[in-house]
Amino acid sequence: MSLKSSIYKMLRIWNDASAVRKGKVGKRVGRRVAGKATGKMLKKLFK
Repeated sequence: MSLKSSIYKMLRIWNDASAVRKGKVGKRVGRRVAGKATGKMLKKLFK
C-alpha cells in the first residue's frame, strides 16, 4: 500500500469518527453511497 492510499484510508476513518461525534453519520453514508453510484454510472457511460 502506498503512502498516499494509507493517508486517505486514515483520513476516511478519522472523518467517520468525526461524523459519529457530530451525529451526522446518515448524511455521510448517503453521500458515500451517492458517490459510488455516480462513479459506477460514469464508468459505464465512458467505457
